[in-house]
Amino acid sequence: MKCPKCQKETLKVNEKRDSEGEAAIRRRRECTSCGHRFTTYERIEVPSLLVVKKNGEKELYFREKLTKGIYKAFEKRPFEDVQIEELADEIEQEINVFGKKEIESQVIGDLTLKKIQKLDDIAYLRFASVYKSFDDVGMFKEELEKIG
Repeated sequence: MKCPKCQKETLKVNEKRDSEGEAAIRRRRECTSCGHRFTTYERIEVPSLLVVKKNGEKELYFREKLTKGIYKAFEKRPFEDVQIEELADEIEQEINVFGKKEIESQVIGDLTLKKIQKLDDIAYLRFASVYKSFDDVGMFKEELEKIG
């Protein structure tokens, strides 16, 4: 592994922790060359999973796509990266419980929406606005009434 800042391989692990549910191991690392600190996660590799989109197309499941949407929803909210990664871990664990090789994107979206709603109303509205394709203020009002 190389430092993302200076690309040298002179790293040390300052802290190692099991993430909640032990789906991942979190390591705080430091480059001994430049002093840059960063976090890495070690996870069990999930077998190939196909996501069936609304239009019937299938694509490989990528955790990065899930976490990108969650990070956007929680942008400028009082949540740490660790909490967001743990949320993604929880969602992945529930997806894996189904034990299927294919899963509908709607199942992933609904599950993500429910998990976010338990944590933060603003993040929930942000995620819902994209996931449910809000196209006017009325849709925001309807969703606000559901949570408020």
